[in-house]
Amino acid sequence: MNCKHFGECGACRVYEGGYESQLKQKVDINQERFVNFFSNPIEVFESPTQNYRSRSEFKIWHVGDELHYAMNHIEHKGVVLIDECPQVNTYINELMPKLIKAIDEKELGFKLFGADFLSSSNGEIVVSLLYHRQLDQAWQDTAAEIAKDLGIYIIGRARKQKLVIGQDYITETLDINGQNYIFNYIENSFTQPNSRVNEKMIAWAMDAFSDHKGDLLELYCGAGNFTIPFAKIFDKVLATEISKSSINAAKANMALNSVENIEFIRMSVEEFVDALNGVREFNRMQHINIEDYNINSIFVDPPRSGMDEFTCKFSSQFDNIVYISCNPETLARDLDILTQTHEIKSMALFDQFPYTHHAEMGVKLVKKV
Repeated sequence: MNCKHFGECGACRVYEGGYESQLKQKVDINQERFVNFFSNPIEVFESPTQNYRSRSEFKIWHVGDELHYAMNHIEHKGVVLIDECPQVNTYINELMPKLIKAIDEKELGFKLFGADFLSSSNGEIVVSLLYHRQLDQAWQDTAAEIAKDLGIYIIGRARKQKLVIGQDYITETLDINGQNYIFNYIENSFTQPNSRVNEKMIAWAMDAFSDHKGDLLELYCGAGNFTIPFAKIFDKVLATEISKSSINAAKANMALNSVENIEFIRMSVEEFVDALNGVREFNRMQHINIEDYNINSIFVDPPRSGMDEFTCKFSSQFDNIVYISCNPETLARDLDILTQTHEIKSMALFDQFPYTHHAEMGVKLVKKV
């Protein structure tokens, strides 16, 4: 990827030597980081070298009467004004100059400070415009004109205010091992930003479970990104997530894919363990008979903070663990606990965030004999 803002824009911090060089750095760092747990080569899944992000956030910077997209500077306070971003997919890249021109011409830039883009692989786009002022009917009417002219959806956000022009989601199709899965991605909620790497990550996780049968327990299920494909290879899936909006999205995505063997439960890991052990009763689990499940496999995809000791020890009771991590540092900490009872069979690195130090990791663990 060639970008004229390399060395200034803080979005890309590892760029010298090109894509292969930054990927080698990640692989070398993490091969060394996990050498005490796993001495075999880590499987590596590359990203497209440019136009790989389907979700991106930009500041809107006012210079006199002119509006510009901006990103934080890589080395010091302040911003870099940008007029292109090779990271974002081609649909967002093509939209950016048209949108800011329309905002300027239609005079919607007053107290506008941010623009967030969410795009599907076929060009369906939701743009969230962020304001330091309340939005009125005149704003809605003008935003509707821009949305119609550009063929997009627009969300206006201000303090305690969300105005939707069209709809607040896009529909994405993922190709996993030749089978299509459909997901509604909702504005302002977590989605994997690199769709092509996400497909590889899901396929790897499915393969990691390919020789395991019965039922699956999933923690931190989000909107069902992994859950719904897993439903094709397990008899039943029991999935937990603390976010109410994510659970609602997961149930909608389950219906989109005509899947019926998943139970989504909104509760924390601690609450679920209490319910599992009969310590507490929850109305959210009244319709579920845990005795009907034959669970010997667990899948976890925690936030950057990883899992705590309690969750690690709970996960250790299952024969098979597949762990997807967006933070190798907290993964290494959790493996100190998990490898007391399990051995690592395979590890993978997914280059979800090219030209940065971030890497997504996958680990397959099996209980020691």
